[in-house]
Amino acid sequence: MDAAKKDNSTNFLAFFKKMFGDRILQITIIITIISLFFARPRSGDMNWHTIESVATMLILIQIYGYLHVLDIIAYKLTAIADSTRKLNLLFTLLAILSGMFLGNDITCLTLIPLYLNIAKKYKLPQILPTTLIGMGANIGAAFTPWGNPHNIFVVSNYHLMPATFFKWTLPYLIAAMAVFLCVFFFVPKDAVPTQEVVEIEISWPMTIVTTVIFLFFFVGVFKFVPIWMPLVASIIWALILNWKILVHIDYALLLTFTLFFVFISDIQQIPFVVTLIHGFVGTEMSTYWTAIISSQFMSNVPSTILIGKFSKYAEALTLGSNIGGFGSPIGSMANMLVMRTFYAHASKDQKQQFFPKWFTYQMIGLVILSAIGWVIVKLAL
Repeated sequence: MDAAKKDNSTNFLAFFKKMFGDRILQITIIITIISLFFARPRSGDMNWHTIESVATMLILIQIYGYLHVLDIIAYKLTAIADSTRKLNLLFTLLAILSGMFLGNDITCLTLIPLYLNIAKKYKLPQILPTTLIGMGANIGAAFTPWGNPHNIFVVSNYHLMPATFFKWTLPYLIAAMAVFLCVFFFVPKDAVPTQEVVEIEISWPMTIVTTVIFLFFFVGVFKFVPIWMPLVASIIWALILNWKILVHIDYALLLTFTLFFVFISDIQQIPFVVTLIHGFVGTEMSTYWTAIISSQFMSNVPSTILIGKFSKYAEALTLGSNIGGFGSPIGSMANMLVMRTFYAHASKDQKQQFFPKWFTYQMIGLVILSAIGWVIVKLAL
């Protein structure tokens, strides 16, 4: 009895240590507390549709992870890869596709360890392929409203229709994929031993039910139905499958969203701050570049929420915040997960070389994609 209580207490402490160990959340808590000395949050400034949408998205992502949907696809693809070029191409394309539907975080956490295990076994390159998987996940996640949490905020804040959102993100997706495909011409075609197919049992009925709830979530994001309905449906389905799914949700991200709305509600009541921020987002192009640059220092999720409350240029913010996820380690949560996962699973000699090379690739990607986004915004494609 005492041992059980001790285990529960340990698990409880580990849960809160993990949640409050998130650096972005820690910074958000500090700035929110400071803002409370200047004003009090207004209930009307809390975007509950965004918060509930993000909660639903996080639950569904965990359910798909529990069902091992991405794992089985990855193993099937690795079985047909007979060269380093094909292996890297398949993993990157899968990262892009997975990022669209499961988000960049779960994509990186699933695919990078799988690739690194193969790379260590056959002494394959590790740094560039890992970087491409992370970048691919970011590109795919930028395409859909639920791929990145801040996309959900943009859709909710500007009351966007599906056709409008995809009209903005499709040209970026096509251009970014074209650039990435060019990279693979420089990847050697060294032979890779054929991988054995790992048999993973997957429940297709459960996957179908989850996908139906996901489609319900899609119409909820665009406010065709109240968002609380798919939220309740996803919670009930998670409890039916395994209640522990709800334990593994990224509550740090959810709390960050909530506190940042409190912070922005406070600073919106400070005239000097309002004037200052408006000076950075007064035009479409200034909004675009402010989103990219600010993401390098405060991550693209809080950056998007902050700018979105002061700028009317939704397309520029959408592209700028997603492209701003490239570059610095804190540009997006996925970047930090890529680094953490690589250091946990890569070879020792590769770990020592990782950051300078990864950062160089990231900055090159940031410059190229920023130029692509600038053209899209400028031409209003």
